[in-house]
Amino acid sequence: MVRRSFVLVAILVAALFLVGAAMAARVTIRVEGRTQSIFGSKPVTIDATNALQALDIASTLGEFYYGITHSSFGDYVSQVGKYGGAGNAGWVFKVNGFSPPVGADQVQLKDGDAVLWYYATFSATGGPPTLDLKALTANCYSVTSYDDAGKASPAAGAVIHVDGRRVKVVDGKGCVGAHKGLLRAFSFGTVRSNSAK
Repeated sequence: MVRRSFVLVAILVAALFLVGAAMAARVTIRVEGRTQSIFGSKPVTIDATNALQALDIASTLGEFYYGITHSSFGDYVSQVGKYGGAGNAGWVFKVNGFSPPVGADQVQLKDGDAVLWYYATFSATGGPPTLDLKALTANCYSVTSYDDAGKASPAAGAVIHVDGRRVKVVDGKGCVGAHKGLLRAFSFGTVRSNSAK
């Protein structure tokens, strides 16, 4: 009888593990610090159920520290890497360019989601826009700016950095010509883009 109970418990534990693994979504993650990428300048694909778990997995893969602070409003990420939040600056996240109005552990991810954690300084109008870089055609790229609500617009004033050169982006598009290295888009007052080849 004891042996049957042990086998039944083992089967239940295995079933719960498989259900939890099946609920995880295949997503990409990137973590941008104050001055440089902390993890995944070229987004990394992982399996995670929510945005906080995605950060936790990234911290293990990238061997960086993150801290959580408990408050009466709920738990929040108070530090990633060397820098903690202070005053009107701190750590926030977006999923598919949108800043959810709930905690990161409450955002259930689905396959194909893009998770971005970044250090932001907030103003009266919200956080800084984030940039996204995508290939259009051979050597031409789009640079899109996303506000906190996830509204997309062509990135105004952006430049693409590649192989020591800077290429101006016009109407959200830039053609860089032949290149060897990774590309990245920058614009004053925004969070730098992902890297692309």
